[in-house]
Amino acid sequence: MNWWGKLLGGGLGFLIGGPIGALLGAVLGHNFDSGLKRLQFDADEEDSMMPGAQERVQAAFFTATFATMGHISKADGKVTPDEIRVAQSVMSQMQLSAEQKKVAIDLFQQGKEPDYNLKAVVEQFRIECRRRTSLMQMFIEIQLHAVYADGNSHPAEEKVLQDVCEYLKYPKFMLRQMEALVRAGKNASGAGNQRSRQQSSGQSTAARNTDMTIADAYQLLGVEKTDDKNVVKRAYRKLMSQHHPDKLVAKGLPPEMIKIATEKTQHIKAAYDLIKDSRGW
Repeated sequence: MNWWGKLLGGGLGFLIGGPIGALLGAVLGHNFDSGLKRLQFDADEEDSMMPGAQERVQAAFFTATFATMGHISKADGKVTPDEIRVAQSVMSQMQLSAEQKKVAIDLFQQGKEPDYNLKAVVEQFRIECRRRTSLMQMFIEIQLHAVYADGNSHPAEEKVLQDVCEYLKYPKFMLRQMEALVRAGKNASGAGNQRSRQQSSGQSTAARNTDMTIADAYQLLGVEKTDDKNVVKRAYRKLMSQHHPDKLVAKGLPPEMIKIATEKTQHIKAAYDLIKDSRGW
């Protein structure tokens, strides 16, 4: 049985416990936390998996993602139609069933509540992930979509995002790189309206597939304009490996999020192609 089947049966609640188990219990009606001892994990332990741990990580990712997205969307005092559309877009990309979508919406609503304990949920998510930094990165990238839903970030939303990175012990310089990746995705979504004009102007293939600028491309890969070919190639290969859908699923990314991970690799490749074209490699 997959993680979703176990979740509906209440079994995963007994494995997860804590604030994430409480959130799942609130939206599913299971009394996950009642009379149970919360599982404790040492984040510095060797990354050996207990039976069912991957399913536990998948459930934790799903829960923390939508609840925190709701929290960020409400951070500036109101949830805009754009922010709702972003959440719906993520659900659509995941191709959730009607039942899964209802749970995701309920988690989003839970995250909007004043008593949502962001620190406890995110810290438990980090513990569940252990050393799987690529999962934390994907989590932050999805939250960035909520921050930039209306095209601009609000200081209150940025503060919540910085808190999330702190709770995950995630470096701030990597957050800047992920912001470039999200901007590239937003630019790409509007590229279709300009594609015929770009083709007639003789732009490169990479530029026709996305509206990202060359500056965006360098920031996305985390390299400088002065870096040589080998440095750029290593950065590209590292990012592609971090976002490889099969590897992410093996580490605990819910299979429903494969499409999102695949789109990230497309943006990374577009950035690399744009740099190669601009430098004649």
